[in-house]
Amino acid sequence: MIKKILIANRGEIAVRIVRACAEMGIRSVAVYAEADRHALHVKKADEAYSLGPDTVAGYLNAHRLVNLAVATGCDALHPGYGFLSENAELAEICARRRIRFIGPTPDVIRRMGDKTEARQAMIAAGVPVTPGSEGNVSGLEEALAVAERLGYPVMLKATSGGGGRGIRRCASADELSKNYERVISEATKAFGSAEVFLEKCIDDPRHIEVQVLADHHGNVIHLYERDCSIQRRHQKLIEIAPSPQLTPEQREYVGNLGVMAAKTVGYRNAGTVEFLLDHSGNFYFMEMNTRLQVEHPITEEITGVDIVQEQIRIAADLPLRYTQADIQPRGFAMEFRINAEDPKNGFLPSFGKITRYFAPGGPGVRIDGAIYTGYEIPPYYDSMCAKLIVWALDWESLLARAERSLRDIGVYGVKTTMPYHREILRSPEFRLGNFTTSFVEAHPELTAYSVRRPPRELAAAMAAALAASMGF
Repeated sequence: MIKKILIANRGEIAVRIVRACAEMGIRSVAVYAEADRHALHVKKADEAYSLGPDTVAGYLNAHRLVNLAVATGCDALHPGYGFLSENAELAEICARRRIRFIGPTPDVIRRMGDKTEARQAMIAAGVPVTPGSEGNVSGLEEALAVAERLGYPVMLKATSGGGGRGIRRCASADELSKNYERVISEATKAFGSAEVFLEKCIDDPRHIEVQVLADHHGNVIHLYERDCSIQRRHQKLIEIAPSPQLTPEQREYVGNLGVMAAKTVGYRNAGTVEFLLDHSGNFYFMEMNTRLQVEHPITEEITGVDIVQEQIRIAADLPLRYTQADIQPRGFAMEFRINAEDPKNGFLPSFGKITRYFAPGGPGVRIDGAIYTGYEIPPYYDSMCAKLIVWALDWESLLARAERSLRDIGVYGVKTTMPYHREILRSPEFRLGNFTTSFVEAHPELTAYSVRRPPRELAAAMAAALAASMGF
């Protein structure tokens, strides 16, 4: 069994992995840039080592991370999500240095990271894909010809893209011409590749993803689906498991598609197969994420499976502890990404010091976070500072528990997306479980909320202002 893991990440996901290690009797090693010296993952891990003063470079240096794993006596490395989690070179370096990489093999990371190659693999497996270009387009002229054949609107996508970057919807030849160089530039800067391809745009779809687990003994199962349709500019805001929008037949069908996709590419470890669902009930493969997803906790809540622990077991060559028949989803779970952003000001980041923090509690409530009173959110990373996860036996109870939990939690000193989440919960359309990826854009009025500060916060603000005016 694995005895010591270096966590090549930061923030809430690093804290999540530390907790899984502690329950398994595995020592955890944290890494941090100077901006993260006082971060929660540094405090929680068994050991912690500096990556130097640069705020980002250390987290992106695969050789340095693996060298540190070797030097500290680790026998495995967990990449979390983001940073190098889908970097085939990191997995290769781990293999050369005899460090177990907690994720899929390098060749699968490469194949699924290349969107056109992933499409071809799914077509060969009989998994439905969105109509699109045969491969990467050679230039704007070919892109325009393909778009004419597919019919507008089309999606122009970076072949190595992810996380909502390197993608544009083009409703006409003029829009495609204007966006082409922009996507090329964005893809080159973000992913180091200028390759792009085209897909027919599925207007107003639902975004459904399937969580899969696969071991080294030929066992592949799915843990049912998550609905990630509530998103802004391709960035997820709220996720739900299972989807309140699927029939039992659709649920079984898309789950089997996820397993089929994983088996086709020889997948190992935890992964997510993402689909678009159109208004006619057709599923289309979108991409496969070869890593742990931000939203994995809601799947854990409805299935009782600790996905991070399963990742570690798989990396240790152990078989899955579950068969497909063992996985029986129970109830509904919802995750709110609590971002340090101001929804009333175009979701502008709101970094700074958290003056006070109160965690919610009660049955069916979970917080995966990396914040505490006095913690200063650095401006160098993603704005997500915590995830609120709620579970209940039925949809109506879930909505009630979610509203209560969002009232319970308190994050002061920075603006967050929590008031906006409360507005979404009050939306009749959302409460009916009837929403698509265009929900946020279709409801700009939801950002017009008023913030009612509780008396204790008003009193604290007035006391601070009085003290400042008197020179204290």
